[in-house]
Amino acid sequence: MLVVVKDINQLDQDNNQIASLGYLSMGEFGIPGRRYFRKGEDNRTHQIHAFQYDNMYDISRHVLVRDYLRCHEEARKAYAKIKIEGAEKYPESIDDYGDYKDAFVKQLEKDALMWHWTNNLKKEL
Repeated sequence: MLVVVKDINQLDQDNNQIASLGYLSMGEFGIPGRRYFRKGEDNRTHQIHAFQYDNMYDISRHVLVRDYLRCHEEARKAYAKIKIEGAEKYPESIDDYGDYKDAFVKQLEKDALMWHWTNNLKKEL
């Protein structure tokens, strides 16, 4: 889930309320300006990425990748595959897991951005 808030610092003050819903606050968790929450220990069921409303770069990046994956089954399957492989290979290290999928995710973001602009330019012409 992606949540956009008026004041990211206010969200930090609401951690207890979010925790009462079963979410663990992970802070920025590798992305400056983000607040990351997850629900479920080893069997995560939900993730929340929260950004302040003026963090257009990260908000756009997440939304574009989401939209791209919704429209591209092969990319969706490849993303699922690399996430599963990374989790199996690095079950004890979230940093190594992130590093494992990093190049794939960066390429996915580029593909999503190109797809977005190509589609929008076609509409304008």
